[in-house]
Amino acid sequence: MTKKTTQFRGLLHSGKLEFLMEAHNGLTAKLVEEAGFKGIWASGLTLSAAMGVRDNNEASWTQVMETVEFMSDASSIPILLDADTGYGNFNNVRRLVHKLEQRDISAMCIEDKVFPKTNSFLNEKHQMLADAEEFAGKIKAAKDTQQDGDFSVIARLEAFILGLGLNEALDRAHLYSSAGADGILVHSKLASPDQILAFMSQWKEDCPVLIVPTTYYQTPSEMFEQAGVRIVIWANHLLRASTAVMQSVASTIRQTRSVVAIQERIVPVKEIFRLQNSAELEAAELRYLPSEKSAPAHPVSSEHKPPVPAYPMSAENLVSVNPRHQ
Repeated sequence: MTKKTTQFRGLLHSGKLEFLMEAHNGLTAKLVEEAGFKGIWASGLTLSAAMGVRDNNEASWTQVMETVEFMSDASSIPILLDADTGYGNFNNVRRLVHKLEQRDISAMCIEDKVFPKTNSFLNEKHQMLADAEEFAGKIKAAKDTQQDGDFSVIARLEAFILGLGLNEALDRAHLYSSAGADGILVHSKLASPDQILAFMSQWKEDCPVLIVPTTYYQTPSEMFEQAGVRIVIWANHLLRASTAVMQSVASTIRQTRSVVAIQERIVPVKEIFRLQNSAELEAAELRYLPSEKSAPAHPVSSEHKPPVPAYPMSAENLVSVNPRHQ
């Protein structure tokens, strides 16, 4: 099977528009793959939300690593981790790359804001852009650290998020590309794709562009493809969909004091077993565990049974019969 890192490289350079879907645990990673997507976006927002904390680096990077390891084990398609700012400086980024490669994560995306980061859709006054040269150093450090030549580092531009102009975004994009970034993620929170299309009209480098159309979702994907965008990321939709369903189901059960009303809206338990691959374990048990017929019984004969004391085994008695205490 083609390495996951190589698969992701193929998406970056396929020459057509590709799509990644968000996942935030092993189960959702498997659902994304079964839906037919070629890659997974391990979203910082949804990973933290699934843990019940804010998207402000409240979940530690080691907790993120544990989750994406489960995601990697549960799927055979590449994962692009939303690694926030890299969880620190260039040295933290170097260790991050090392740990991601150990877990068979194909790529990481780091954003040019300061640590701890604030989610891009929250108040502008809390957003702080990192020094461009310092961020370029993180990219260089990541590329120098990776052992797999196909591991990808995506640089995420937050200039538009902070209300800065096209020139600032382009300047930073050129710098990050020169530092070795394998792709540029251009982020915008406008309801229209104007900033993205303006950037694409000026971007002439052979460095793929990724976008996250959470707010400008009504834009036809064909428009992105015509503009030269290589990857569209649906960044939080499985979490938002499942949250709506779980809220409704929990409320209905609480109000009706029964599960009858929601039974047709939820999957049977057998489907959960299938997603957990329980059948594989059953087959493995047949291969590795002795059958009932072949497993001889070994009853303990009476002559080998330990003697039953004629007095209660109190703590005092236990001490008294212990040879060490005699």
